Amino acid sequence: MARLIEGSDYCVRVINFPTYIGGAVVVDEDGFYNVYLNARCSWEKQKKSLAHELMHLENNDFYNGEDISVIERR
Repeated sequence: MARLIEGSDYCVRVINFPTYIGGAVVVDEDGFYNVYLNARCSWEKQKKSLAHELMHLENNDFYNGEDISVIERR
């Protein structure tokens, strides 16, 4: 299901978030991406959230200088 993103090191973790959060990505000091998915969401929602979060990695959203509100509207 998860795809490799060239030039990006990441892992996917499933944790409990409030129900309104599908997922998130945190970049550590080494540039490693930690993708978090909400364990309280359905499998289908988790798949959509994973695709969304990986898109941020593909788009280099953490380093492109754009405001998060602009990024999320895309």
